[in-house]
Amino acid sequence: MPVHRLPESPGRVAIPAQSRGAPEPASPLERFNTAPAQDAERALLACLHSLRWALRVAGHRPYPDPASLLAAADEAAYDLSAKELAEALAAESLPALPEDTYSAAHTALNAAHAAYEAKFGHVFVICLDGVPEEDALDRVLTDIRSRLANDPEDEQVVAAEQLRHLARGRLERLLGGTGNCAYDPRGAAPGN
Repeated sequence: MPVHRLPESPGRVAIPAQSRGAPEPASPLERFNTAPAQDAERALLACLHSLRWALRVAGHRPYPDPASLLAAADEAAYDLSAKELAEALAAESLPALPEDTYSAAHTALNAAHAAYEAKFGHVFVICLDGVPEEDALDRVLTDIRSRLANDPEDEQVVAAEQLRHLARGRLERLLGGTGNCAYDPRGAAPGN
């Protein structure tokens, strides 16, 4: 039987590194990239209730970094049809007011929401990036009153943009990022 010899290696010989300790846990992006398609789609639907959007974003995995995922999500949100936008808006709900909100603010906000829904046929959506919590109620009331002056076509464009911002903020939170899209109409981050 012939003897097998290793080839001659001039210089150094590479020795594989041995891992020490437990492997590092996967990042949220790695978990998203490697999750089963249905799990990724379900997580995305918690960010924006549009099946085509979720399928499109999940279908382009893996993403090399969070910025690429967010850019793809933005692009897919811009491509929503009027029907898909209406479906996504219909899945949103009114925000919960802070517990210490006085009753006059509840009345004013309820009246503004009712007027908005009567005019546009969907709930009011707004993303409050960088707005301190103590200023959120005033911002919502100011914006809802201002947007009531829009015609339905203009408001659809504004609502679509706000919905895209909400989806982006929810997706950032899903990835464990520092996104500050503080207004979530359901009152909680996806998965909470």
